[in-house]
Amino acid sequence: MKSQSRLFLLAVLVYTAGACAPKAVPLATQPAPPSVVDTVVVVDTVRVETEASADAELQTQVARLQIQLLERDVRLEGMQEQLDATRQEVVRNLAKLQSQASRAEAASGMAEAEIALQALGRVQGGTNLPEFDEAQSRIGESTAEFGTENYGGALYLATQARALVRTGQSRLRGAGASSLLAGESLFAVPVPLETVQRTNVRSGPGLTFDVQFTLDEAAAVVGHSYTSQWVRVVDEQGREGWVFHTLVKGRAR
Repeated sequence: MKSQSRLFLLAVLVYTAGACAPKAVPLATQPAPPSVVDTVVVVDTVRVETEASADAELQTQVARLQIQLLERDVRLEGMQEQLDATRQEVVRNLAKLQSQASRAEAASGMAEAEIALQALGRVQGGTNLPEFDEAQSRIGESTAEFGTENYGGALYLATQARALVRTGQSRLRGAGASSLLAGESLFAVPVPLETVQRTNVRSGPGLTFDVQFTLDEAAAVVGHSYTSQWVRVVDEQGREGWVFHTLVKGRAR
């Protein structure tokens, strides 16, 4: 009887131990091991393209500054010549001011200057000339002096305005500037230049334009206008074309 009791107790213990034991988790329901995440390198193409664009813009600005430096020295020399000529003109006019110009003479001179300026403005490219703005300013000053009955001063300023208009007209005829291209700017005064090496002169501001003719090293040309990196020049034979800005340098008049 005791033996049967022990067996029954043992069976209960075995059953209880089995019920409390952890159950095996089926393989399909086990959590998957963490996956290995590959590192992806993303190239910031926007930033690279922006930097490249900024670099190209900087090169264009440097080229424009180099071209304008070519003009600066010649313009300073030209300004001195203009000052000398103005001084001589003032001295001549001072001799006339003793009797003073009449109201009619001043009015006539102002009218001639205004008509000349309007004619220059009707020519294509005329209003882009620095002479056009300066002449317009002189006419305004002349009108102001006429209003104060300074007829001598009014006539003098009107004469200056007419001289500026004539200079502008000459530049348009000489440089072919009546057909300015988009983005093309005229120098304030014609710039004496020379080639630094054998140079191709093209029909337009770019390598895609045809070569019109070729100049030897140290050939004398005159610069009349420019774009961002190209200079429009005329040689001693009157031929016109475009050269890259690094192929020319300033020369003495």
